[in-house]
Amino acid sequence: MKPVRSTAVCTAVFLVMLGVAFAQHVQTDFDHQANFSQYKTYSWQEIKPANSLWDARIKNAVDAQLAAKGWTQVDSGGDVAVVAIKTTKTQRTLQTFYNGFGGGWGWRRFGGGGFGDSTTTEQDYKDGTLVVDLYDAKTKQLVWRGSAENTLSDKADKNEKNLDKGVAKMFKAFPPGSAKG
Repeated sequence: MKPVRSTAVCTAVFLVMLGVAFAQHVQTDFDHQANFSQYKTYSWQEIKPANSLWDARIKNAVDAQLAAKGWTQVDSGGDVAVVAIKTTKTQRTLQTFYNGFGGGWGWRRFGGGGFGDSTTTEQDYKDGTLVVDLYDAKTKQLVWRGSAENTLSDKADKNEKNLDKGVAKMFKAFPPGSAKG
């Protein structure tokens, strides 16, 4: 009986480790100086790269989480601008964020050029990563970022479930400073 029990224990440990290896990895970060209590509305800016099926799914998942937090979507002019980026392979991205005169949104520049400071960071995103950025619409500064790796797979039937699960994890402790839920 001992060999059967040892095999069962080893198999169970292997399956747990396998589950951990394929689990979604979610990270969030935010501007610690931002006052999230002032934000009540949001507007979508873009989802990159565009894909009509995934655009609607991502928007629905994020909209559901923000609505649950008491935020309201408006067509334009929201307190916060939302940008989502999705990758389905390891991809290196350069992100430039502007402040001062001639600012922009980072991923897609709004407004004209001009003088000002900019910061460029380099980031590698792994397979199936979704990044959601929230920008203060007045200052055009990034105030919150969430990312979920292993959100998209090559199995279409699992993608929507993984997307909803990843976005829910992203927004679990949102807005920053709120009670953990």
